[in-house]
Amino acid sequence: MASASSSDGVAGRIQNASLVLVSDTNSTLADIRKAVAMMKNIAVQLEKENQTDKVKDLENSVAELLDLCSDCNHRSSAIQSVANGYQPGEQLTDFQKLLDDEFTKLKATPSSVPQNDHLMRQFREAVWNVHHAGEPMPGDDEEDIVMTSTQCPLLNMTCPLSGKPVTELADPVRSMDCRHVYEKAVILHYIVNNPNGNCPVAGCRGKLQNSKVICDAMLKFEIEEMRSLNKQSNRAEVIEDFTEDVDED
Repeated sequence: MASASSSDGVAGRIQNASLVLVSDTNSTLADIRKAVAMMKNIAVQLEKENQTDKVKDLENSVAELLDLCSDCNHRSSAIQSVANGYQPGEQLTDFQKLLDDEFTKLKATPSSVPQNDHLMRQFREAVWNVHHAGEPMPGDDEEDIVMTSTQCPLLNMTCPLSGKPVTELADPVRSMDCRHVYEKAVILHYIVNNPNGNCPVAGCRGKLQNSKVICDAMLKFEIEEMRSLNKQSNRAEVIEDFTEDVDED
């Protein structure tokens, strides 16, 4: 009994430590995204002044920052995964190896690659539109035009179990395997009842585990972006409806 209590205490302390580390990482990511937004505005001004070389230098710096952002996100996800899956044993746990292995695995996942692509595209579009507004950027094909930078990189817009819009979820989490988003309490209940089950999104074969369903560092940012896009879309619809009413009069 004492051993079990001690193990629970260790696991609890690890969980608490992981929450602190994840919170610190989220603050760093917020600062990086603010820096990228500021650099985009500076690049637009430089482009207006035809200072092409300085714009290119800024673009390279943004790319480096976004790579750092991606690494921070993977580290945060690795910390949460290791903490959630930790089971005390008789041997000392090599947490550094566990974290490094999880980080390497996450970085090699194909779905992790395009996470910040839309931010880089926003930067390039802002610069391009200074002198070429309304024209497609070089290299754009039909798919690129449809998948514009105004779209958020969330794979699903509603929780497949609760039916709630992702923007209204009280405690959103994302599968580290398939990247789909769910309401935390609902998906954890689903996993308990389906211990070897797949993601509940139709056609998805992603495997679900308690330790692999987390609120990764980028998820809240992406949900907030989706809220902003929804507000912009609603405002545009209101203006369009108002214009049609005026025309009819």
